[in-house]
Amino acid sequence: METTPLAPVSLVSRNPQISVDQLLRQLVPPREFSTSSFDNYIPDSRFDSQAQAVRVAHTFATGKKHGLDAATTKQLKNSPGVYLDGGFGVGKTHLLAATWHAFKGKKVFGSFLAFTGLIGVLGFANAVKALGAYDLICIDEFELDDPGDTMMMSRLLSELAPKGVKFAATSNTPPNALGQGRFAAADFAREISAMADRFTIITVDGEDYRHRPTESSATALSDEQLLQWIASFEPPLAALDDFALLLKHLSTLHPSRYLQLLDSVNALAIKDAFLLHDQVAALRWVALVDRLYENKVALRATGIPLTACFSEEMLGGAYRKKYLRAISRLGALSEL
Repeated sequence: METTPLAPVSLVSRNPQISVDQLLRQLVPPREFSTSSFDNYIPDSRFDSQAQAVRVAHTFATGKKHGLDAATTKQLKNSPGVYLDGGFGVGKTHLLAATWHAFKGKKVFGSFLAFTGLIGVLGFANAVKALGAYDLICIDEFELDDPGDTMMMSRLLSELAPKGVKFAATSNTPPNALGQGRFAAADFAREISAMADRFTIITVDGEDYRHRPTESSATALSDEQLLQWIASFEPPLAALDDFALLLKHLSTLHPSRYLQLLDSVNALAIKDAFLLHDQVAALRWVALVDRLYENKVALRATGIPLTACFSEEMLGGAYRKKYLRAISRLGALSEL
């Protein structure tokens, strides 16, 4: 007897709840970097700074010299944190995750947005209390394009450092921004001036090891193609949602709950994608795209190509780097 295939789930039908303990437990390296180590990071021999970055990060994480001179070892010993500065695709997140894995102690790992989201849920004082119980905090893609969030994170680091908490961070450099206005060490130092001079800056030079094009694009499918594509995935691994309804649903959830929204989903089909003009809705969409990317959720859509959903005004505005990063990630997910 034949069984009728199950229909795809809908993200809009989900209303995940999350406790503080769950929020903290999800602060670990994403699946792509769950096995990252200093041993499986392969430095490019053309760029000496990559091998040096491994040595410095390894020493910071373990306390062992690993071929460093006495002055650098002493600097690391007296430093509250390290900052990995470099272009896109040189392995900064791999090194950050390797640092997390090698560190012996209580530790958390999350994106800049994950930590600002945690502060939003707990409040600043409670976030300081919760994170003060950890020995190491790893912050991926430290964002400098939102003065309010940047100064809030600077204050958080300043409050936690006297408690003995160590930090490791990377800069945010989307692929589309290569060669134009990349955030470098000077930007980081200026924006977290309260304690930046105590950070050890690790430069990671090199080329994008993925050799991705600087322009990302996706193709919009027909309704029939979208349904055929999503039907190739078994529920509950597949989800099908209307773009407008999904954006409306995101407005009812704190971004810290977006990860649970995607629980068990590895493919998302979106109907009727359109050009975004509402900045708040666009930033919520960016936050979901980050979670989709971290979980390697394949993505397809009808309407306009998802990589074309941000208006020219947005791409030229204050959150340009966020949108360019999202476009790159949407392009990658549209190829899975």
